[in-house]
This record gives sequence, C-alpha cells and structure tokens, in this order.
Amino acid sequence: MTTLVLASASPARLALLSNAGVIPRVIVSDVDEPALMRTLATLTPVELCLELARAKARSVAAGLSSGDDVVVIGCDSVLEVDGVAHGKPSTPDEAKERWRAMSGNQGTLHTGHWLIRPATGQEAGKVASTVVWHAAPSEQEIDAYIATGEPLQVAGGFTLDGLGAPFVERIDGDPSNVIGLSLPLLRLMLGDLGIVWTDLWQLP
Repeated sequence: MTTLVLASASPARLALLSNAGVIPRVIVSDVDEPALMRTLATLTPVELCLELARAKARSVAAGLSSGDDVVVIGCDSVLEVDGVAHGKPSTPDEAKERWRAMSGNQGTLHTGHWLIRPATGQEAGKVASTVVWHAAPSEQEIDAYIATGEPLQVAGGFTLDGLGAPFVERIDGDPSNVIGLSLPLLRLMLGDLGIVWTDLWQLP
C-alpha cells in the first residue's frame, strides 16, 4: 500500500488529510522558507508558492529510499493582495498592517502542491487558487485576534478553520485550499501518478 508523506509541520494540513481518511507520515522539510522567499522575490505569487512547495517536497524525498512505496506531498500557501504575495506575518505589527490592508478587501489564496514518487521518479506540481473576501473588523477585534498568536502561524495571517473564520465573509473556490491544501486537486494529482485516492483510506 502506498503511503502519503506530508512534508509539512502544518497541523491544519494534517487534520485535513486525516479527516478525509488519509493518515500521512509527517516528515518536516528543512527548507528555510523566509530565506527562499527572499531569493524568489521576483516570481509571481503563483510561481512562488509552487517553487516553495517543490523545494519542500524535494528536501524530504531526498532522504527517502527509492524502494519505499511512498508519495511525498509538499505544499506552500501565499495570499495575494493587490498583486503582492504574503506568507506568514513575522511580527504582530506586520500582522496588524496586513489586516488593515485586507480589511473589507479581497485577496487570492494560492497553494502550491508538489508530488514526488521516489520509486518511479515521477513528479508533478499544480497550484489551486481561491478568492477570499475579508470582513472589516474593528481595531479592537483585530488587536484581540493578533494577541491570540494564530495569525502569525499561517499564510496571509488568517484562518478559515480557526479563530479567524468569523472575519472571512465568503470565498470563491475550494475551502480546503484556504485551510492548507486542496483535497480535490490532490486526489486528481495522485490519480495522474496512478494512485487511487480511496486506496489511501485508513478507516476505522
């Protein structure tokens, strides 16, 4: 049976997969994401998230045996607002600045997905994009949200599955993509590698 290896420390991505019946093996990549983002600063937001996802997947796949029946999935998300890509805010002040820019505005959450199957040498990469309309919270609400620390842990500085959910008015696209990875896209990508999604299920 093929094992899915998640090259991410994201609890949201792990929860998405687990709740969908796929329990991945988690191996966190050693990619220095902020440094790589600076190196790739000239790329478009779509190109950037895909390159980051590829770097993470390749970092983890390099440490696995080609004899193992595994598929490595690397993911990276960025929020594009007015043409600019935003990852995780590095400080509370940056998070507040981000929220002021997003307030009452819309952005596009891009998630790059990169798959590697070491046993066959197959690789594939695709990006899913979801448009997000943000509410216009008060300064008090923004300060309280930032004080929880949650926006410092996620791309774009907001969540759809946590404390930030009430500040998202609507989305156009796949909700799982906003949470961390697009389950429908991942199913199709695995199919292109000859892996049937339901064969990965580990049901009670």
